[in-house]
Amino acid sequence: MIRISVIGTRAANAIEAEQAFEVGRLIAERGGVLICGGLSGVMEHAARGAKEVGGLTIGILPGYDPAQANRWIDIPISTGMTWARNVVVATSGQAVIAIGGGPGTLSEIAYAAIEGRPVIALGSWELDTDRLDSEIISASSPQEAVDRAFDRINI
Repeated sequence: MIRISVIGTRAANAIEAEQAFEVGRLIAERGGVLICGGLSGVMEHAARGAKEVGGLTIGILPGYDPAQANRWIDIPISTGMTWARNVVVATSGQAVIAIGGGPGTLSEIAYAAIEGRPVIALGSWELDTDRLDSEIISASSPQEAVDRAFDRINI
């Protein structure tokens, strides 16, 4: 079972929301499980996209209350870890797709890189990959982001 983490801002703008929805839909259409932080913004739009085509969604929540999860999450995992849960979000997927994002997203990218997970950046952070042991790959569309994630997993 292929697992892809989708990360990004809680305050998604219209473009990020549309991209996240499409990424979630495409992951689910290819049989992948979508993992995210389970809250609003990019997380909610990606989960909604996955659910609209029958996909499975997992939300790694910062608090103890599973009711925190957005309504598109099938399996809420309450951690009580606040920001530290970013490690779990970033490393639970076999690849990570980052859409936009602020410092929290950057921390998840760093955790994914530490663990050697490929990161596909869709309008997200650009980093000096010569200093990392893993890939950070730019994508210009949701389709390209999902294709690159699945390609890296299937290597």
